[in-house]
Amino acid sequence: MMLKLLMRRVWQLGLLATAAVVALVVGTGSASAAPTTPAPAPGASDITTLIETILKSLNVPGLPGGTTPQAADATKQMVVVTAPVATSQTATLTAFEKDDAGVWKPVIGPTKAWLGEKGMGKAQDNVYRTPQGTFPLDQAFGRQENPGTKMPYFKADTQDWWDSDPKSPTYNTHVRQAQSPGGDSENLYNMGPVYDYAVNVAHNPNRVPGDASAIFLHVSDNQPTWGCIAIERQKMIDVLKWLDPTKSPKITIGVNVDAPKDAPAPEASPNGDIIGGVLGNLAALIPDTLKGLIPATS
Repeated sequence: MMLKLLMRRVWQLGLLATAAVVALVVGTGSASAAPTTPAPAPGASDITTLIETILKSLNVPGLPGGTTPQAADATKQMVVVTAPVATSQTATLTAFEKDDAGVWKPVIGPTKAWLGEKGMGKAQDNVYRTPQGTFPLDQAFGRQENPGTKMPYFKADTQDWWDSDPKSPTYNTHVRQAQSPGGDSENLYNMGPVYDYAVNVAHNPNRVPGDASAIFLHVSDNQPTWGCIAIERQKMIDVLKWLDPTKSPKITIGVNVDAPKDAPAPEASPNGDIIGGVLGNLAALIPDTLKGLIPATS
């Protein structure tokens, strides 16, 4: 009942802007039922409701990757990555922070981000696809000295690996040794400048073999990735300097159904565009088991 009331309030606030959005992502109604009058421009309160709804949806018992309400409430930093369609190789990244009044505000971006060669969706070993969903950001590292992040950080050399061997007991973890742990493990130094600065996206905390390893937010080389999210070098430094483990930072990755499908991600845009783009991502980020709670429009 509590979740139903929560989702009803989200709907009443107009976060799902039109019936066409609901029809496309949720599967209720049809595009022909969409109203012809545009929804009112959303504001900062809508951003706050959106991010809080995403965090609360992670608390549902039995959902993969669920957290406790206390853990969700502790999150005060959120990196939002949205793309126009799941097959997009580029996206828009914006970082938001929750202030002392409980309001979420943009602090970095929007900026262009590169996704996996196959876009976003279910992460799998040897499939160049960026995982879709909401995940913690935990371990930072780089080939360069710590740029000033508060996150746990290590400077990588040729003995630092990210174990990507699904048969290994240390699969999807950082290991330090002279030789490769096996399989497709990545040497965090020899991968080159893209790993000058990076932070781990903890998308597979249970280290399930086959569900992909070595998914990072890192420096871009202006090419699609192997499944990571990559941004311009100085923006990556800015993100690292901003991240604070005491604020339980997370990244949420999904499809923005309102984004233009043939336009590159902007380097800058008015706050209204930031808000509109992030709101369009709502339905894709709420777990499937909750989508039926969104009231159908007539």
